[in-house]
Amino acid sequence: MSATPSGHNPANVHGPVTSPGALPEDVGSETADHHSDGGHGGLGQYLAVFVALCFLTTMSFFTYSPYWPWRDEPQVGWAFMMAVSCTKALLVVLFFMHVLWEANWKYVLTIPAAMMAIFLAIMLIPDIGLRNRMVSQERALHMARGSDLLLLEQAAAAGENADASHETGSHGH
Repeated sequence: MSATPSGHNPANVHGPVTSPGALPEDVGSETADHHSDGGHGGLGQYLAVFVALCFLTTMSFFTYSPYWPWRDEPQVGWAFMMAVSCTKALLVVLFFMHVLWEANWKYVLTIPAAMMAIFLAIMLIPDIGLRNRMVSQERALHMARGSDLLLLEQAAAAGENADASHETGSHGH
């Protein structure tokens, strides 16, 4: 058998060879060198990401505090929480799942999956918006309505008032 220009035996080659590359035994030593240098930012970078995640979690809890300026607009809080959640997920995926240091093929996998997820979410919007159009009479009797929420709030307020008057009356004796 004849040898290739790099000195390898062509019988050991699987698939087309476009340029001479490293032998499999040489690739193992390069991988060991790659992991030994720390390669992925080191402890300081992971601690910085951890602190950022803690800060973002604090911001999530801030939406439920009395200092949140948009208490009367829940949509603002929901949008803020979604932005914080997406940011946290991005940090975890990029740093703790090491996607930041992967080759460019990561885009081939993630972009179509993200497009499909968005497409599926958009396709569910009509189902969610029209879910009350065609329901059975039995289900319609047991469905929650906006007026039910109002009644629950009124009952809770009446219960608090009754508790307060009961406590005041019992201390007078």
